[in-house]
Amino acid sequence: MTEKSVNRAPRRFKARHRGRGSQVWIYLGKLLRMFVYQSDWKVLPMAALIAGLVGMVIHRKMFINMEGTLMGAFALVCVCIWNGCFNSIQVICRERDVIKREHRSGMHISSYIFSHMLYQLLLCVLQTGITLYVTRLVGVKYPKEGLFTPWMIVDLGITMLLITYASDMLSLWVSTLAKTTTTAMTIMPFVLIFQLVFSGGMLTLPQWTKPLTNFTISNPGLKAIAAQADTNHRPFVTISDMVGRMRDNEISAEITLGQALDALSESDNPAVAQLRAVQVGDTVTLGQVKEMLYGSATVLEHRQDVIAEDLTVGDALDMLENSELFEANAEQVIDASTTVGEIVDRLASNPDMQAHRDESYTFSTTVGGLIDIVGEDTVKTFLEDKAAEASYKSEYELSEGNILKYWMHLLTFIAAFALLSTITLEFIDKDKR
Repeated sequence: MTEKSVNRAPRRFKARHRGRGSQVWIYLGKLLRMFVYQSDWKVLPMAALIAGLVGMVIHRKMFINMEGTLMGAFALVCVCIWNGCFNSIQVICRERDVIKREHRSGMHISSYIFSHMLYQLLLCVLQTGITLYVTRLVGVKYPKEGLFTPWMIVDLGITMLLITYASDMLSLWVSTLAKTTTTAMTIMPFVLIFQLVFSGGMLTLPQWTKPLTNFTISNPGLKAIAAQADTNHRPFVTISDMVGRMRDNEISAEITLGQALDALSESDNPAVAQLRAVQVGDTVTLGQVKEMLYGSATVLEHRQDVIAEDLTVGDALDMLENSELFEANAEQVIDASTTVGEIVDRLASNPDMQAHRDESYTFSTTVGGLIDIVGEDTVKTFLEDKAAEASYKSEYELSEGNILKYWMHLLTFIAAFALLSTITLEFIDKDKR
């Protein structure tokens, strides 16, 4: 080797490994070429397929009722975690020998990991956009106004991006730990199961396992989406659906007359108040009164009955028939209607009824019969609102502080897993292979 060639070697080494910043762009370019030529782009149509399948399942109830919204939030978290995990689970372990060789020749691990962070961020942005577009295309109706931006779909997109990216960084760390792609793919199902089971949203966990939810990406992710979807203020329809399926079930009970009258007098109860306002009867005109009097078989039977000195029922009717009152005011309206509440109040104040307040009666009816008395819509609304109040969770409250807290939790995961990946990969030269 000549003296000239010996002097060139150090210059080629310096040109290839100039510095941490330059190495980032070198390896980012390599990853982009792998995206095109090694079919890494396949994660994008896969994300579209998964989003389409999930969207077709959740679009009927998502943002409609409490249960459907929570189920939809959990499904979207599953999509994000799935996309993120399979983006990077093999990217380190599949080229471990190359990384080891490059590291020994001057590659900075921090530059290599940071280039992966940029590349994976780009993938996660594309997957999030595809997921939102496809789910909207198959029928998921996202609310229009957001809390941080004018569009709720953008706010939700930020949350989904953070969930996907955090999952991506988690898998990147797993990929630095695994020595082979087979090992990485063996570990992956356990990571997914841990994330989904211990999300703390859909499954009831034993008390001793609840602290584990703090170590899952799915927990802050689910809470953030549920809060953005305003889950707490949506109706809880399961209970009303269950009552609807019980319409034909027969029920019987024993009740006293006093209990029945007292219950129907509770005007503070919305359901009873609506029942009390129902009108019984209708309005009539003087002309209609005349026709009812002269057309009544009962009245005709008693025309000869004396109602006063030398005055029979028939005489009184004849006087009314010839009176100008009916002729001149035949169209005048007389309010002959009354309400259920007025009837109940009259019965409650009747001395004869009061004397029988303690008498008990056994009645038998169906659930549907009771619902029809009050009104099906009234019962449904009442049950759904009360069930929603009982299911209220402060962590799902729609507020900027609440959502920002979950975003910071996800950002912490992203930074922690990226740091762990860097630290783990620094020891690659100690591989025994």
